[in-house]
Amino acid sequence: MPRILVVEDDEAIRRAVRRGLEERGLAVVTAATGLGGLEVVLAERPDVVLLDLGLPDVDGLTLLTMIRAASDVPVLILTAQDDDPTMVRALDAGADDYVVKPFGSEQVAARIRAVLRRAGAGGPAAPGPVRVGGLAIDERTRVASLDGRPLELARKEFDLLLLLASRAGEVVTKREALAEVWQQAYGGAERTVDVHLSWLRRKLGETAAEPRYLHSVRGVGVRLVAPDASDASDASDASDASDDDDAGR
Repeated sequence: MPRILVVEDDEAIRRAVRRGLEERGLAVVTAATGLGGLEVVLAERPDVVLLDLGLPDVDGLTLLTMIRAASDVPVLILTAQDDDPTMVRALDAGADDYVVKPFGSEQVAARIRAVLRRAGAGGPAAPGPVRVGGLAIDERTRVASLDGRPLELARKEFDLLLLLASRAGEVVTKREALAEVWQQAYGGAERTVDVHLSWLRRKLGETAAEPRYLHSVRGVGVRLVAPDASDASDASDASDASDDDDAGR
């Protein structure tokens, strides 16, 4: 089980983050100060650090530099500072991702899963392909098939399909897709995701207006479900059809 260190001086936020992550099967340890967090990093070697920038004893960016000097543990910044210069400084100092308050526990958990995958610390490899309906996606061999027929996918198409299939039934935002597939959490063009979704739809034999696997959620993102798992809520998918179809033209 991945162990997550939360370095946050606000007790209410610290408790809320801990509770939300523990409900999602993660082991969590917390620290209310920067130096206390650094001690935990050195002594307990967590798998991921969630770091607030506004700490009472040491500046968060300074602490990030100290952590980077001693460890390559993935660090996610949790902060109310949403200005570009601060984001850039944090990323340049070695942060792996940047989450702006207020945030939901599911979003933070998704970011943790992403950095764990990139760091190779997400546990043992899955015993076989990810399967959703007639789709089978094998990360080890990078082979995807639909109803037993191999799919000819470009590298990013495969990565995007794998992401969606690994979170089948969940809505994946375009920003999450940019962060996990293109490693462009900030400043990335969401139209890139639209274009690749359009290409994927064609190869899956569907359209945005008549989806089978890839269901758009207007203003949010997309979710992948098996054809027999879709429901009436997918009627809203049609309203996004022009967005995805136009992207591929």
